[in-house]
Amino acid sequence: MSCLLADIGGTNTRCAITDAAGRAGPVREFRNRDFDSLAALLTRYVDSQAPGARPDCGVFAIAAPVRGDDIFMTNIDWRFSIRAVRDALGLRELRVLNDFEALAWALPDLGEADLVRIGGGTRLAKRPMGVIGPGTGLGVAHLVPINDSWIAVGGEGGHVTLAATDERESRIIGQIREEFGHCSAERAISGPGLALLHRTLHGSPAIDAAEIARLAEAGDAGAGETFELFFRFLGTTAANLALTVGAFGGIYIGGGIAPRHRDRFAASGFRERFESKGRYGDYLKSIPTFLIVTDHPTLKGLAAIARGD
Repeated sequence: MSCLLADIGGTNTRCAITDAAGRAGPVREFRNRDFDSLAALLTRYVDSQAPGARPDCGVFAIAAPVRGDDIFMTNIDWRFSIRAVRDALGLRELRVLNDFEALAWALPDLGEADLVRIGGGTRLAKRPMGVIGPGTGLGVAHLVPINDSWIAVGGEGGHVTLAATDERESRIIGQIREEFGHCSAERAISGPGLALLHRTLHGSPAIDAAEIARLAEAGDAGAGETFELFFRFLGTTAANLALTVGAFGGIYIGGGIAPRHRDRFAASGFRERFESKGRYGDYLKSIPTFLIVTDHPTLKGLAAIARGD
């Protein structure tokens, strides 16, 4: 039995089909904007397979809340019925879950080659783990040990209220709140958030995250300052997650932005901010933080779900 795996983000969708060992096979990536619906995108992929390679079940990760059959995506204007997509693809069964819940399932299988350690701390076996990561949005989930297995808990933790740690950050958050009414973590810690931070910090015309990255790599001080604040905000929010779930198994940073800028991230104030929790500083110093650098980790989590790990 083969299974269709799909990691459906706000910008791109990555697809694979499990092999005989239950692992994700070759990955194909699509730009969402090239299709008017998820069903159209996935039909294109499935129809490209040889007749004997067509999957009979599916496990999808999606950058949106999953509360029932009707799915509304947050960062792209797509809405679909799980049952309708299952039937359109000819699948016997289809499971859909939040993308970071799926990523959480990959964490136990990640080894040293898949991760870059940021700072100190010691990972304890069979203890809760948290994962957070900025991309088109800000994903958050955690993994909890249950007897000899795990339970992944998803949610919309990216939309918690962003906290300031000093007067400068308070002013920046205040400006964002004046514009949007609420300043969530995702509002600042995401691809669009990087652009918003840059505009708020420097009062410059709006430019996108890719241009800010280009400027930072060219040595532009303003762009470098924007990235520094971005990663410090991420440290604050990651520490809140670690405290909330008791993540002695570690906090893992996923998403598309931090791995793409790993050297800048590693040299940033992320870890300093992660540990900066007053009386609970020593607690957080004991928790390791890791940057996920392996390719397609969410598909590895989906494969683990399909295998029933």
